Amino acid sequence: MDAFRTGTVIPAHPLALDAERRLDERRQRALTRYYLEAGAGGVAVAVHTTQFGVHEPERGLLAPVLELAATTAAEYTDRSPVLVAGVCGPTEQAVAEAELAASLGYQLILLAPYGATHLSDEELLDRTRAVGEILPVIGFYLQPAVGGRVLPRAFWRQLADIPSVVGVKVAPFDRYATLDVVHGVADSDRARQVAFYTGNDDHIVGDLLATYPSGTEFVGGLLGQWAVWARNAVDLLELARKAKAGDDDALRRLVQTDTALTDANAAIFDARNGFHGCVPGIHEVLRRQGLLAGIWCLDEKETLGAGQLEEIDRIWEAYPYLRDDAFVAANLDRWLG
Repeated sequence: MDAFRTGTVIPAHPLALDAERRLDERRQRALTRYYLEAGAGGVAVAVHTTQFGVHEPERGLLAPVLELAATTAAEYTDRSPVLVAGVCGPTEQAVAEAELAASLGYQLILLAPYGATHLSDEELLDRTRAVGEILPVIGFYLQPAVGGRVLPRAFWRQLADIPSVVGVKVAPFDRYATLDVVHGVADSDRARQVAFYTGNDDHIVGDLLATYPSGTEFVGGLLGQWAVWARNAVDLLELARKAKAGDDDALRRLVQTDTALTDANAAIFDARNGFHGCVPGIHEVLRRQGLLAGIWCLDEKETLGAGQLEEIDRIWEAYPYLRDDAFVAANLDRWLG
Protein backbone atom coordinates (compact mmCIF):
# COMPACT_ATOMS: atom_id res chain seq x y z
CA MET A 1 0.00 0.00 0.00
CA ASP A 2 2.90 2.39 0.61
CA ALA A 3 3.89 2.14 -3.05
CA PHE A 4 0.36 3.02 -4.07
CA ARG A 5 0.21 6.06 -1.81
CA THR A 6 3.57 7.45 -2.91
CA GLY A 7 2.88 6.71 -6.58
CA THR A 8 3.83 4.07 -9.08
CA VAL A 9 3.20 2.66 -12.56
CA ILE A 10 0.17 0.35 -12.67
CA PRO A 11 -0.53 -1.06 -16.15
CA ALA A 12 -4.11 -2.01 -16.96
CA HIS A 13 -3.67 -5.72 -17.70
CA PRO A 14 -4.92 -7.01 -21.09
CA LEU A 15 -6.52 -10.40 -21.68
CA ALA A 16 -4.50 -12.91 -23.70
CA LEU A 17 -6.73 -15.07 -25.89
CA ASP A 18 -5.98 -17.73 -28.50
CA ALA A 19 -7.54 -17.93 -31.97
CA GLU A 20 -10.55 -19.72 -30.47
CA ARG A 21 -11.03 -16.79 -28.08
CA ARG A 22 -10.11 -18.93 -25.09
CA LEU A 23 -7.82 -17.78 -22.28
CA ASP A 24 -4.16 -18.24 -23.23
CA GLU A 25 -2.71 -18.84 -19.77
CA ARG A 26 0.90 -18.96 -20.97
CA ARG A 27 0.75 -15.53 -22.56
CA GLN A 28 -1.40 -14.14 -19.75
CA ARG A 29 1.36 -15.01 -17.30
CA ALA A 30 3.98 -13.59 -19.66
CA LEU A 31 2.21 -10.24 -19.66
CA THR A 32 2.20 -10.08 -15.86
CA ARG A 33 5.92 -10.94 -15.77
CA TYR A 34 6.63 -8.28 -18.38
CA TYR A 35 4.96 -5.54 -16.36
CA LEU A 36 6.57 -6.44 -13.06
CA GLU A 37 10.05 -6.90 -14.50
CA ALA A 38 9.69 -3.61 -16.38
CA GLY A 39 9.50 -1.97 -12.96
CA ALA A 40 5.75 -1.47 -12.58
CA GLY A 41 4.64 -1.30 -8.98
CA GLY A 42 1.63 -3.50 -9.63
CA VAL A 43 -1.07 -4.47 -12.09
CA ALA A 44 -4.78 -3.75 -12.45
CA VAL A 45 -6.76 -6.79 -13.59
CA ALA A 46 -10.37 -7.23 -14.80
CA VAL A 47 -10.50 -3.57 -15.79
CA HIS A 48 -11.56 -2.02 -19.11
CA THR A 49 -8.33 -3.05 -20.85
CA THR A 50 -8.89 -6.63 -19.66
CA GLN A 51 -12.35 -6.33 -21.31
CA PHE A 52 -15.46 -5.93 -19.21
CA GLY A 53 -16.72 -9.17 -20.77
CA VAL A 54 -14.64 -11.11 -18.21
CA HIS A 55 -17.27 -10.09 -15.65
CA GLU A 56 -20.05 -11.95 -17.48
CA PRO A 57 -20.73 -15.06 -15.34
CA GLU A 58 -21.43 -17.30 -18.33
CA ARG A 59 -17.83 -16.87 -19.55
CA GLY A 60 -16.34 -18.18 -16.32
CA LEU A 61 -13.26 -15.99 -16.74
CA LEU A 62 -13.20 -13.59 -13.82
CA ALA A 63 -11.80 -15.95 -11.18
CA PRO A 64 -9.16 -17.60 -13.44
CA VAL A 65 -7.92 -14.26 -14.77
CA LEU A 66 -7.66 -12.71 -11.31
CA GLU A 67 -5.96 -15.83 -9.94
CA LEU A 68 -3.42 -16.03 -12.78
CA ALA A 69 -2.18 -12.51 -12.12
CA ALA A 70 -2.05 -13.06 -8.36
CA THR A 71 -0.12 -16.34 -8.55
CA THR A 72 2.28 -14.94 -11.15
CA ALA A 73 2.91 -11.81 -9.07
CA ALA A 74 3.68 -14.11 -6.12
CA GLU A 75 6.73 -15.37 -8.05
CA TYR A 76 8.39 -12.05 -7.27
CA THR A 77 9.23 -12.61 -3.63
CA ASP A 78 11.71 -9.71 -3.62
CA ARG A 79 8.92 -7.15 -3.94
CA SER A 80 5.28 -6.63 -3.01
CA PRO A 81 3.36 -5.80 -6.19
CA VAL A 82 0.15 -3.83 -5.74
CA LEU A 83 -2.73 -6.00 -6.94
CA VAL A 84 -5.75 -4.01 -8.08
CA ALA A 85 -8.95 -5.85 -9.03
CA GLY A 86 -11.46 -4.21 -11.32
CA VAL A 87 -15.02 -4.52 -10.03
CA CYS A 88 -18.21 -3.37 -11.75
CA GLY A 89 -21.97 -3.83 -11.92
CA PRO A 90 -24.69 -3.12 -9.36
CA THR A 91 -23.97 -3.37 -5.65
CA GLU A 92 -24.65 -7.09 -5.20
CA GLN A 93 -22.37 -8.01 -8.09
CA ALA A 94 -19.67 -5.54 -7.06
CA VAL A 95 -19.60 -6.88 -3.50
CA ALA A 96 -19.36 -10.49 -4.69
CA GLU A 97 -16.50 -9.62 -7.05
CA ALA A 98 -14.68 -7.74 -4.29
CA GLU A 99 -15.00 -10.76 -2.00
CA LEU A 100 -13.51 -12.95 -4.73
CA ALA A 101 -10.61 -10.52 -5.20
CA ALA A 102 -9.94 -10.40 -1.47
CA SER A 103 -9.85 -14.21 -1.30
CA LEU A 104 -7.15 -14.22 -3.99
CA GLY A 105 -4.91 -11.70 -2.24
CA TYR A 106 -5.83 -8.45 -3.99
CA GLN A 107 -5.27 -5.33 -1.90
CA LEU A 108 -7.32 -2.71 -3.75
CA ILE A 109 -10.54 -2.46 -5.73
CA LEU A 110 -10.90 -0.22 -8.79
CA LEU A 111 -14.65 0.38 -8.74
CA ALA A 112 -15.88 1.10 -12.26
CA PRO A 113 -19.25 2.65 -13.12
CA TYR A 114 -19.58 0.11 -15.95
CA GLY A 115 -22.81 -1.85 -15.57
CA ALA A 116 -24.03 0.57 -12.92
CA THR A 117 -24.67 3.75 -14.88
CA HIS A 118 -28.41 3.37 -14.18
CA LEU A 119 -27.75 3.98 -10.48
CA SER A 120 -28.16 7.45 -9.02
CA ASP A 121 -25.12 9.29 -7.67
CA GLU A 122 -26.19 8.42 -4.12
CA GLU A 123 -26.60 4.77 -5.08
CA LEU A 124 -23.10 4.76 -6.57
CA LEU A 125 -21.81 6.15 -3.26
CA ASP A 126 -23.69 3.47 -1.34
CA ARG A 127 -22.12 0.86 -3.62
CA THR A 128 -18.70 2.30 -2.78
CA ARG A 129 -19.42 2.04 0.94
CA ALA A 130 -20.52 -1.59 0.57
CA VAL A 131 -17.43 -2.60 -1.43
CA GLY A 132 -15.22 -0.63 0.95
CA GLU A 133 -16.23 -2.93 3.78
CA ILE A 134 -14.25 -5.65 1.99
CA LEU A 135 -11.19 -3.86 0.55
CA PRO A 136 -9.98 -0.26 0.13
CA VAL A 137 -11.45 1.40 -2.96
CA ILE A 138 -10.06 3.44 -5.85
CA GLY A 139 -12.77 5.62 -7.36
CA PHE A 140 -12.90 5.70 -11.14
CA TYR A 141 -13.99 8.47 -13.50
CA LEU A 142 -14.38 6.38 -16.66
CA GLN A 143 -14.93 8.25 -19.89
CA PRO A 144 -18.49 7.90 -21.25
CA ALA A 145 -17.25 6.60 -24.65
CA VAL A 146 -16.25 3.27 -23.07
CA GLY A 147 -18.94 2.74 -20.46
CA GLY A 148 -18.69 5.59 -17.97
CA ARG A 149 -20.84 8.63 -17.30
CA VAL A 150 -20.50 12.28 -16.32
CA LEU A 151 -20.13 12.76 -12.55
CA PRO A 152 -20.31 16.21 -10.90
CA ARG A 153 -17.84 17.87 -8.56
CA ALA A 154 -20.10 17.23 -5.56
CA PHE A 155 -19.95 13.49 -6.22
CA TRP A 156 -16.17 13.45 -5.90
CA ARG A 157 -16.26 15.35 -2.60
CA GLN A 158 -18.74 12.84 -1.20
CA LEU A 159 -16.71 9.93 -2.55
CA ALA A 160 -13.54 11.23 -0.89
CA ASP A 161 -15.44 11.52 2.40
CA ILE A 162 -15.85 7.71 2.49
CA PRO A 163 -13.12 6.33 4.79
CA SER A 164 -12.39 3.28 2.60
CA VAL A 165 -11.57 5.39 -0.48
CA VAL A 166 -7.78 5.59 -0.83
CA GLY A 167 -7.41 6.80 -4.40
CA VAL A 168 -9.05 8.03 -7.59
CA LYS A 169 -8.29 7.05 -11.15
CA VAL A 170 -9.12 10.12 -13.20
CA ALA A 171 -9.90 9.06 -16.77
CA PRO A 172 -12.67 11.19 -18.31
CA PHE A 173 -10.35 12.29 -21.18
CA ASP A 174 -11.67 15.80 -20.51
CA ARG A 175 -9.70 18.59 -18.80
CA TYR A 176 -12.81 20.24 -17.34
CA ALA A 177 -14.06 16.95 -15.90
CA THR A 178 -10.59 16.27 -14.50
CA LEU A 179 -10.76 19.60 -12.68
CA ASP A 180 -14.13 18.60 -11.25
CA VAL A 181 -12.47 15.60 -9.60
CA VAL A 182 -9.50 17.64 -8.35
CA HIS A 183 -11.64 20.38 -6.84
CA GLY A 184 -14.27 17.99 -5.53
CA VAL A 185 -11.76 15.86 -3.63
CA ALA A 186 -9.98 19.00 -2.40
CA ASP A 187 -13.22 20.05 -0.67
CA SER A 188 -13.18 16.87 1.42
CA ASP A 189 -11.56 16.70 4.86
CA ARG A 190 -9.92 13.46 3.63
CA ALA A 191 -8.30 15.05 0.58
CA ARG A 192 -4.75 14.27 1.75
CA GLN A 193 -5.64 10.60 2.15
CA VAL A 194 -6.73 10.15 -1.47
CA ALA A 195 -3.99 9.36 -4.02
CA PHE A 196 -4.53 10.69 -7.53
CA TYR A 197 -3.71 8.43 -10.48
CA THR A 198 -3.99 9.57 -14.04
CA GLY A 199 -6.06 7.48 -16.39
CA ASN A 200 -6.12 10.26 -18.99
CA ASP A 201 -4.14 8.41 -21.63
CA ASP A 202 -4.41 11.48 -23.86
CA HIS A 203 -2.71 13.75 -21.29
CA ILE A 204 -0.30 11.59 -19.31
CA VAL A 205 2.65 13.97 -19.14
CA GLY A 206 0.48 16.98 -18.32
CA ASP A 207 -1.20 15.18 -15.44
CA LEU A 208 2.09 13.93 -13.99
CA LEU A 209 3.60 17.44 -14.06
CA ALA A 210 0.59 19.36 -12.78
CA THR A 211 0.29 20.81 -9.29
CA TYR A 212 -3.00 22.44 -8.34
CA PRO A 213 -3.65 25.31 -5.87
CA SER A 214 -5.07 22.76 -3.42
CA GLY A 215 -1.71 20.97 -3.44
CA THR A 216 -3.17 18.04 -5.37
CA GLU A 217 -0.71 16.09 -7.53
CA PHE A 218 -0.98 12.97 -9.65
CA VAL A 219 1.41 10.53 -8.00
CA GLY A 220 1.25 7.83 -10.68
CA GLY A 221 -0.75 6.31 -13.48
CA LEU A 222 -3.18 3.44 -13.86
CA LEU A 223 -3.39 3.33 -17.61
CA GLY A 224 -4.27 1.28 -20.65
CA GLN A 225 -1.50 3.11 -22.50
CA TRP A 226 0.94 1.68 -19.96
CA ALA A 227 -0.17 -1.82 -20.95
CA VAL A 228 2.33 -1.27 -23.78
CA TRP A 229 5.93 -0.02 -23.63
CA ALA A 230 5.84 -0.47 -19.84
CA ARG A 231 9.61 -0.18 -19.34
CA ASN A 232 9.53 3.32 -20.82
CA ALA A 233 6.46 4.18 -18.72
CA VAL A 234 8.51 3.54 -15.59
CA ASP A 235 11.22 5.86 -16.92
CA LEU A 236 8.58 8.49 -17.74
CA LEU A 237 7.23 8.58 -14.18
CA GLU A 238 10.76 8.94 -12.82
CA LEU A 239 11.44 11.81 -15.24
CA ALA A 240 8.27 13.54 -14.03
CA ARG A 241 9.43 13.28 -10.42
CA LYS A 242 12.82 14.75 -11.31
CA ALA A 243 11.25 17.54 -13.35
CA LYS A 244 8.96 18.54 -10.48
CA ALA A 245 12.00 18.58 -8.20
CA GLY A 246 13.65 21.17 -10.46
CA ASP A 247 15.59 19.08 -12.98
CA ASP A 248 15.43 21.20 -16.17
CA ASP A 249 16.85 18.47 -18.40
CA ALA A 250 14.15 16.04 -17.26
CA LEU A 251 11.51 18.69 -17.91
CA ARG A 252 12.77 19.30 -21.46
CA ARG A 253 12.76 15.57 -22.19
CA LEU A 254 9.21 15.25 -20.91
CA VAL A 255 7.98 18.18 -22.99
CA GLN A 256 9.52 16.59 -26.08
CA THR A 257 7.77 13.31 -25.25
CA ASP A 258 4.35 14.82 -24.52
CA THR A 259 3.03 15.32 -28.05
CA ALA A 260 4.61 12.10 -29.34
CA LEU A 261 2.97 10.04 -26.60
CA THR A 262 -0.44 11.61 -27.18
CA ASP A 263 -0.13 11.05 -30.93
CA ALA A 264 0.82 7.41 -30.35
CA ASN A 265 -2.07 6.97 -27.93
CA ALA A 266 -4.53 8.39 -30.45
CA ALA A 267 -3.50 5.67 -32.90
CA ILE A 268 -3.41 2.84 -30.37
CA PHE A 269 -6.74 3.81 -28.79
CA ASP A 270 -8.43 4.58 -32.13
CA ALA A 271 -9.50 8.07 -31.12
CA ARG A 272 -10.63 8.99 -34.64
CA ASN A 273 -13.27 6.22 -34.50
CA GLY A 274 -14.57 7.07 -31.04
CA PHE A 275 -12.22 4.53 -29.36
CA HIS A 276 -13.85 1.57 -31.13
CA GLY A 277 -10.48 -0.18 -31.54
CA CYS A 278 -8.98 0.77 -28.17
CA VAL A 279 -8.42 -2.75 -26.81
CA PRO A 280 -7.48 -4.34 -30.18
CA GLY A 281 -5.01 -1.48 -30.67
CA ILE A 282 -3.26 -2.36 -27.41
CA HIS A 283 -3.25 -6.00 -28.51
CA GLU A 284 -1.71 -5.08 -31.85
CA VAL A 285 1.27 -3.41 -30.17
CA LEU A 286 1.78 -6.42 -27.89
CA ARG A 287 1.43 -8.75 -30.90
CA ARG A 288 4.17 -6.90 -32.76
CA GLN A 289 6.45 -7.37 -29.76
CA GLY A 290 5.62 -11.09 -29.52
CA LEU A 291 3.79 -10.94 -26.20
CA LEU A 292 0.43 -11.79 -27.76
CA ALA A 293 -0.26 -14.20 -30.61
CA GLY A 294 -3.10 -12.12 -32.06
CA ILE A 295 -5.48 -9.27 -31.39
CA TRP A 296 -8.56 -11.40 -30.60
CA CYS A 297 -11.14 -10.02 -28.18
CA LEU A 298 -14.03 -11.72 -26.43
CA ASP A 299 -16.46 -9.83 -28.63
CA GLU A 300 -15.88 -10.74 -32.27
CA LYS A 301 -17.08 -7.26 -33.26
CA GLU A 302 -14.33 -5.63 -31.23
CA THR A 303 -11.73 -5.13 -33.94
CA LEU A 304 -9.37 -2.44 -35.18
CA GLY A 305 -11.17 0.66 -36.44
CA ALA A 306 -11.15 1.96 -39.98
CA GLY A 307 -7.65 3.20 -40.80
CA GLN A 308 -6.32 2.30 -37.35
CA LEU A 309 -3.73 -0.20 -38.55
CA GLU A 310 -2.23 2.42 -40.86
CA GLU A 311 -2.15 4.90 -37.97
CA ILE A 312 -0.31 2.38 -35.79
CA ASP A 313 2.15 1.79 -38.65
CA ARG A 314 2.72 5.55 -38.82
CA ILE A 315 3.42 6.12 -35.13
CA TRP A 316 5.52 2.93 -35.01
CA GLU A 317 7.93 4.46 -37.49
CA ALA A 318 7.68 8.02 -36.15
CA TYR A 319 8.41 7.33 -32.48
CA PRO A 320 10.72 4.34 -32.04
CA TYR A 321 12.07 5.86 -28.81
CA LEU A 322 8.67 5.38 -27.14
CA ARG A 323 8.95 1.61 -27.51
CA ASP A 324 10.73 -0.95 -25.33
CA ASP A 325 11.28 -3.58 -28.03
CA ALA A 326 14.83 -4.48 -26.96
CA PHE A 327 13.78 -5.09 -23.36
CA VAL A 328 10.91 -7.33 -24.45
CA ALA A 329 13.01 -9.24 -26.97
CA ALA A 330 15.71 -9.94 -24.38
CA ASN A 331 13.25 -11.51 -21.93
CA LEU A 332 10.32 -12.82 -23.97
CA ASP A 333 11.35 -16.49 -24.14
CA ARG A 334 11.80 -16.64 -20.39
CA TRP A 335 8.46 -14.93 -19.70
CA LEU A 336 6.75 -17.43 -21.99
CA GLY A 337 8.54 -20.37 -20.41
